[in-house]
Amino acid sequence: MTIGDEILFGQITDTNTQWIGTELTNIGIRPVRKTSVGDNAEEILAALGEALTRVDVLIITGGLGPTKDDITKHALCTFFGTELEINESALALITGFFTQRGRAMTELNRQQAALPQNCIYLQNDWGTAPGMWFEQAGKVVISLPGVPFEMKSLMTQRVLPRLLAFFKPPLIRHKIIRTIGIGESTLAENIEVWEDSLPPHIKLAYLPHFGQVRLRLTATGDDNEQLASELAYETERVMLLVEKWVYGYDNDELETVIGKLLMAEHATVSTAESCTGGFVAHKITSIPGSSRYFTGSVVAYDNDVKMNTLGVSMDDLLEHGAVSEQAVKAMAEGVRKLMHTTYGIATSGVAGPDGGSPEKPVGTIWIACASPTETTARQLTLTKHRSVNIELTATYVLDLLRKSILKNS
Repeated sequence: MTIGDEILFGQITDTNTQWIGTELTNIGIRPVRKTSVGDNAEEILAALGEALTRVDVLIITGGLGPTKDDITKHALCTFFGTELEINESALALITGFFTQRGRAMTELNRQQAALPQNCIYLQNDWGTAPGMWFEQAGKVVISLPGVPFEMKSLMTQRVLPRLLAFFKPPLIRHKIIRTIGIGESTLAENIEVWEDSLPPHIKLAYLPHFGQVRLRLTATGDDNEQLASELAYETERVMLLVEKWVYGYDNDELETVIGKLLMAEHATVSTAESCTGGFVAHKITSIPGSSRYFTGSVVAYDNDVKMNTLGVSMDDLLEHGAVSEQAVKAMAEGVRKLMHTTYGIATSGVAGPDGGSPEKPVGTIWIACASPTETTARQLTLTKHRSVNIELTATYVLDLLRKSILKNS
C-alpha cells in the first residue's frame, strides 16, 4: 500500500511497489494486490482493515515524514489501539543524523522518533523516518518510508530476513531467458509444446518490453538444489527452440551484454544519433565501466552536422533525405572514423508525432552499424508514439551492434 496524495495526483511515479513485489516473489511470498491511498486518515484506516481480511502481510510505504500531511503513524496508532512514544534508539539515530551534517534538529524532527508503543522499531540507516513492524493474530503490518533508497535499505536489511523467519515460505527460484527480434505471439507458438510439458510446479510468464520478450520460469518447492537442477534442464530444452533470439539471462540487459562483448574483443564503439537524440549513448554509458569501450557520440540532429561533422554527402541528403539507408550508413561510418573506434552505430528517422510524409510516415527509422569489415543498415517501421519509437530504435540498433560484434569475433 502506498500512501500520499502526490502518488494519486500523478506528481510522482510509484516505483516502490514494483521493487517490493519482485523482492517478495523472490522469497516465496506472493503479492496479490497494490493499493494507493491519499493523506486521509479515514481512507487509510478503511484500506488497512480491508487489506487484512485477505492477506497475511501488508507493507505500507509513505506518510512518515515530519510534516502535518504525514499521518501514517497516527492512523496506525488508531488502528492498533495504541499511542505514540519516543523511541530512544530512534531518537539517538536521528540526533546523530543531524549532528553529522551540522544541522539543527527541530521539534518536528524529534517527533519522527515517536513510534506506536506496540510496534517493533526498524532502524533506518539512511534517513530520519524509522520503519515499523506490527504483529496481530498471526498477521504482519510493516510501515516504511516512501523514499526509495531508504525503503530498499530497510527491506533488504530488516524486513525480508524477518519475513522469512516469521512465515517460512516455500522456496522459489526464477530463471529468465532474454530474447530479442521475435514477437511474443510468435515466440509462444514456437515453444507451445515445450510449455505444455512443464511440470506443475514450474510456471512460465511472457514479459514483453520494447522489442524484447523475457521468458520467466518460476519454480516452487522445498529443495533448492532440485529446483535449480530442474530450471537448468528446462532452460536447455527451450534453448533448442529459441537460441537464435536469445541474448542473455536473468539480469543481463542488452547494453550490459554488449559491454562484455566489446571488452572481450578489446573493441570500442561510438554513436551518431539523430532521431534518438543521444538516448543510445545514454543506454551504453548507464553501465559502470563503459568508459573502457565507449568513446563518444555525435547528436547530428541538423543536416549541417551530418555533413560537416560526420561526412554525409549533400548529394545523398538531397537525393535520398536524412532518413535513408545512404545517410545512416554514412553517419555510422563517419562517427567510427571521427572517434577512431572499432564500431560506429547510427540512427536517423521520423520519431513523431509529426514530421512524416506519405513516403516516410512517422515511425520510419533507419539504423546502421559500421564495423572494420562492413556497414549494415536496417529499416524499421515503428509506431506513431515518439517515446516508444526512441526506446525501440535504441533497442534495435544496440542489437545490430551485438550481432556485428559476434560476427566479427
